[in-house]
Amino acid sequence: MKSPQLPDLPLFQTIAEAAGELAYPAYVIGGFVRDLALERPSKDVDVVCVGDGIKLAQAVGRKLPNKPRVTVFKNFGTAMLPTPEVEIEFVGARKESYRAESRKPEVEAGTLEEDLARRDFTINALGLSLNPQDFGALVDRYDGMGDLRRKTIRTPLDPDITFSDDPLRMMRAIRFAAQLNFDIDPDTYDALARNKERIKIVSQERITDELNKIIMAPKPSYGFKLLFQSGLLQLIFPKMAQLYGVERVGQHAHKDNFYHTLQVLDNVVVAGGDLWLRWAAILHDIAKPATKRLDPKIGWTFHGHEDKGARWVPQIFTELKLPLGEEMRQVQKLVRLHLRPIALVKETVTDSAVRRLLFEAGDEIDRLMTLCRADITSKDHNRVQRYLRNFDVVEQKLKEVEEKDHLRNFKPVITGEVIMETFGLKPSREVGELKDALLEAILDGKVRNEFEEAFAFLLQLGKAKGLPPGQPFTHQKTQ
Repeated sequence: MKSPQLPDLPLFQTIAEAAGELAYPAYVIGGFVRDLALERPSKDVDVVCVGDGIKLAQAVGRKLPNKPRVTVFKNFGTAMLPTPEVEIEFVGARKESYRAESRKPEVEAGTLEEDLARRDFTINALGLSLNPQDFGALVDRYDGMGDLRRKTIRTPLDPDITFSDDPLRMMRAIRFAAQLNFDIDPDTYDALARNKERIKIVSQERITDELNKIIMAPKPSYGFKLLFQSGLLQLIFPKMAQLYGVERVGQHAHKDNFYHTLQVLDNVVVAGGDLWLRWAAILHDIAKPATKRLDPKIGWTFHGHEDKGARWVPQIFTELKLPLGEEMRQVQKLVRLHLRPIALVKETVTDSAVRRLLFEAGDEIDRLMTLCRADITSKDHNRVQRYLRNFDVVEQKLKEVEEKDHLRNFKPVITGEVIMETFGLKPSREVGELKDALLEAILDGKVRNEFEEAFAFLLQLGKAKGLPPGQPFTHQKTQ
C-alpha cells in the first residue's frame, strides 16, 4: 500500500500559505488521509493547526477567489469552510481529559502529538503536512499505515482508557471493522468487551447513528456478530439479541433466528436494499421468541409473529430514536406482510387474494418481494431454487392483476363524504361499516371501482341496513 498523497488542488497550497503567515503548523488529519491511502472517495477534510483553528479558517476564506462564508462554532473552537471540491473543518490541536460520568471531554490547547494521541484508532491518526518545509509528508506516530496494511482496528493508546473515556468509540470500532472488512486487534477487542457497560452513558441518538452506519455496511452481518459477541448488542438492542439460540425438545429443534436474520439482512444488501428495507429485514422475525410454541406433532411454531412484530415496530423505533413517520410505517408494513406472498403460490389462489395483497402493500410491493426472496436462507440449494421459482410465479400473478385492476395506491371512488351525504349520516361507525363493505366487494371482484356501479351497490348496502332511500350525490359529476 502506497503512502497517501495530497490531491493536486490549489486549495491545499492556499491553506499552507495562510498557515505559514500565521506561523501555525498545519496538517490534514484523520479520515480523509485514511481514505486517500485506501483509495476511497472522501470529501470531508479535517485540518488541525497548532494554533487558532478559527483564525486559520478565516484567513483561508479571505484568500480564496470566491470568498466563501466561514461558519464558526465558537463553543467547539472549530470552523467550517465549504469549497467546490471538499468541505473543510479547521480546529486547533488539543488535548482532552474526561470525567467518569460523561463522554464529553474537557479540552485545552495541545501539541500535534497530544492531538494525535486523542484519536480513536491508529488508522484515523494519520496526517499529511501542510507546512512549506515538508509539504505533503506523512505523519504516522502510531503505525496507522501498518494497521491499514494489516486490515486492523487498533487504538493508539491503552484501549481500556480509550473506550472508558468515550464509549461511543466501541461502536465506531465495530462500524469501521464492518465498513472496511477489517479485524479488531485482540487487545482492543478484549478491552471493548470489558468496557461494554460504559455504553450506557452514551445518548441513544449517537448509538443509533453508528448502528445505522453498521447496517449500511457492505456486509452488516459482520458488524452485528461483533456487537453480539462483545455483549454490546444485548445492551443496545436486547430484542434482537434474544433471537439468538436453538431450543431442542426431543426430535424438535428450530433454526437460530439471530443468524437467519443476519443472512436475510445480507441478502437484502445484495439486492440493493436501502436503510429501511434493511431495518425490515432486521425486524421481520423480531417477535419469534415471544410467539414460540411447541406443537408435539409438527414441532416449533411461531404463529402470528408477523403481526406481533409489526405491532412492536413503533415501540422499537421510539426506543432507538428512529424516525416515526413514513419510514417507520414502511418497515411496519413490510414486517406485517412478509409471509403473505408465499401463500399466493397455490394454483387455486383467487384474484381476490392477489388484489388484497396489492392493495395492502401499495407502493411497497416490489420491496416486499425483495424481502421475501431474501428470507430464503436454507442450506439446501434445491430448496432455495424451488422457493425462488415459486416467487417467480407469485410475481407473475401480481403483475397480471396489477395490469388489469391498477391496485397500487388504490382508493375506492365512494368516499365517506359520499356515504354521509347519500344517507344523511354524520361521521359514525355505520359510515365506516358501509365503507368497509364496499371495499371488500371491490377487492372480491363483485363490483368494479367505477362510480355508477359502486354507488348502485352502496344503495343496496344501505337498503339492507334499513337506511332511508339514498339521495343522488350532488358532486357525482366530479367523481
